[in-house]
Amino acid sequence: MDFFNAILEYGFLRNALWAAVLSGVVCGIVGTYIVARRMVFLSGGITHASFGGIGIAYYLGYDPVWGALIFAILSSLGIEWGAGRGKIREDSVVGIVWSVGMAVGIIFVYLTPGYAPNLMSFLFGNILTVTVRDIWALAVLAVVLTLVATVWWRQIMYVAFDGDFARSRGVPVGAVSYIMAVFIALAVVFCIRSVGIILLISLLTVPAVIVNSLTRSFGRITVWAVIVAVIGNVIGLYISYVLDIPAGAATIFLLALALVIIKLLPLCSRKKLCRSENPR
Repeated sequence: MDFFNAILEYGFLRNALWAAVLSGVVCGIVGTYIVARRMVFLSGGITHASFGGIGIAYYLGYDPVWGALIFAILSSLGIEWGAGRGKIREDSVVGIVWSVGMAVGIIFVYLTPGYAPNLMSFLFGNILTVTVRDIWALAVLAVVLTLVATVWWRQIMYVAFDGDFARSRGVPVGAVSYIMAVFIALAVVFCIRSVGIILLISLLTVPAVIVNSLTRSFGRITVWAVIVAVIGNVIGLYISYVLDIPAGAATIFLLALALVIIKLLPLCSRKKLCRSENPR
């Protein structure tokens, strides 16, 4: 069956398409801030720490998403607080939160009676399992992030690039950092079903890195990172439908391939220029 006809016929594919678009918007906006502030390791720490909340929620019999949400927000705020106090280096805090969160999740999953059937979907994602509730959550987050990025983009940009300069301009660096940390946590949790804990860090960073290779403007990076993430997600969903492979893995591979090609193009151009200037 043709992909587009299948979308019209099957509700779960329509949900998957909406999730691909909305998660691309969310990850494009948040990912630009992460890359500009060089917080890729931090986003990985929050992503993996959320597994602790999933394990605890499974053990207590609650929705794993709520456990992941609480754990991700507490982890992101804790990392910002620990790094801001200056008593522990940020990379050390992230490493501790990363490992402890995964350890807690594994312990509680093993303590849970029976088998945890949806565990793999949280680790590696399954966009076909996205529900209407997940889509509404992503839609609300995408709208709020778009409004915040539009209204306060200059303050966010100052904090992302140079916190000391932002303070000199009267920007509340601490407040902006904590707010963005919460947004990172929300983006992580709401996109887990689409991509999974393992691959989500790539969706948060690769689109922004691709665009950053072509422009240095924070505003352009934000807009085009969203476009790249959305296109990558939709094409990845199409490839997964045609080849019957996981959509998250297909999307990340496609984006990584695009990044490699963009990085190699200037190198190939320089080689051609050198050959033309130095003919044999």
